[in-house]
Amino acid sequence: MGPVLIGAKLKMHGREPVPNVQNEREVKMRKLPNGVSNYEKIVKENMIYVDKTMYIEKMENLSDSTIMFLRPRKFGKTLFTSTLECYYDKNRADKFDELFGKTYIGKNPTPNKNRYCVLRFNFSGISTNTVEETMKGFREKVDIGINGFVTDYGLEFYNNPEQSTEGILGSVFEAFRTQKRGEKIYVIIDEYDHFANELLGFKTNEFKDLVAKNGKVRKWYEILKEGTETVVDRIFITGVAPITLDSTTSGFNIARDITKNIMFNDMLGFSKEDVKYLMTEIEMPEEKQEELLPIVKENYDGYIFSNMIKSDYEKYKIYNSNMTLYFLNAYQEQQEVPEELVDVNILSDYRKIEAFMDLCQNMNKIELLEKIVAEEPVESELTEKFNAEISFGEKELISLLFYLGYLTIKENEFGVLKFVTPNEVIRTIYSNYFLEYIKRKAGIKEEIKNGEMIKEILLDGKIDKAIEVLGTFLTNLSNRDYQRFDEKYIKVIFYSICRMLGAVYVKSELEVGGEYADILIIPREKLNERYGVLL
Repeated sequence: MGPVLIGAKLKMHGREPVPNVQNEREVKMRKLPNGVSNYEKIVKENMIYVDKTMYIEKMENLSDSTIMFLRPRKFGKTLFTSTLECYYDKNRADKFDELFGKTYIGKNPTPNKNRYCVLRFNFSGISTNTVEETMKGFREKVDIGINGFVTDYGLEFYNNPEQSTEGILGSVFEAFRTQKRGEKIYVIIDEYDHFANELLGFKTNEFKDLVAKNGKVRKWYEILKEGTETVVDRIFITGVAPITLDSTTSGFNIARDITKNIMFNDMLGFSKEDVKYLMTEIEMPEEKQEELLPIVKENYDGYIFSNMIKSDYEKYKIYNSNMTLYFLNAYQEQQEVPEELVDVNILSDYRKIEAFMDLCQNMNKIELLEKIVAEEPVESELTEKFNAEISFGEKELISLLFYLGYLTIKENEFGVLKFVTPNEVIRTIYSNYFLEYIKRKAGIKEEIKNGEMIKEILLDGKIDKAIEVLGTFLTNLSNRDYQRFDEKYIKVIFYSICRMLGAVYVKSELEVGGEYADILIIPREKLNERYGVLL
């Protein structure tokens, strides 16, 4: 029996009118820190801040003084490192109450507050076009950190441009030891793996040259380790994935990775309570909160980072903080749901997925991709570290997608994890990639006319034009591709076509009245006279 199409006119409430907001209220309204990663700026400008400072105390209670903590992009890592810098910086001791008086750590300070000279590095934004450019960018980032450190703490030091990157780090440690006797350094490294991720995805040989056994980056971390024997007391390192750990840390084996520790699952990102707090702070009425929370949850929630969780997964799910702030900021400005629910730059991330998939050898990557796009769980063990010298297989790929935030943990059964896509945004990224892949295989170069398809679905409850587009894909694929054609393959292509329309939610295998729909298409906006489609 073929697919059955049902066009049903959905009864939706009309969009509420935009309220008149008085100028006086606009002046008094506090801002959200959307795109702001400087903690001191947030406090001084009285922006709304979700307090994560209790984790400073939790980290200090650990027995380890060198901490590694990984999270995907857009999860507030840079803001957290800025918070640490403000808390531990001895030069900010007279500002402690101003900066932290309203926070948990301000009311429960640790013995180490304002104790250190903070040496902070940020390795994001390094060009990876060539090995030479990468090392030049790495050196520039090191120089920025060291020059700021020397200035902030009055160190007499000459940054010799002829000296190697690892040599200059060793020299500044030695200068500090002789000039600042009795004082200690807290080293903070933000996005330690940013350039390594880029190299791994696109230039594997260059990646190995820099971070493998004799790589210059590895040598720099060796000097950092040596610093812990003299002047470095604590280190905090953030990044996205443990790609370079085996490589750089063969000489730097002192870091404790708390990425998957259940105690720190929501150290970054937002809980449901955090989101409701933000909504309340921007003066969103309770009934509007109840209306918008499902939209925020659908698009930005769903992340679980700890493999120690065994049950009650819903309790531990985390919202992507940056994307949530983007949504709430747009609502605060417009007093309505933004037309674009996610930054277009995020949706272009499918090219990164493609690059990492190309690393895999001897596996059917597209079969794995089809399962992910069809929202079927994929099972795998979790790789703890990625080594530049080992082959990249399915387990490594699934693990990398987890660390990058493209998959999340659904279940943990006897050490074998089930991974799924966390939310609507990530599902759209996968669908975009899958459709681009199929377009290339089918040799389709012209743009698909989304506008005609979406109008027909929403206004007429028909999918004739979407079926035409599906037919274009199927008739242009090769005979070899047809050998593996089945209902699932065709369904995934059609599913991806519908997902790229933007104005609809597309659900796969959703339970409807005790049965499961192959595909359910429903309008995003709650407007009258709009159709939903059930296949």
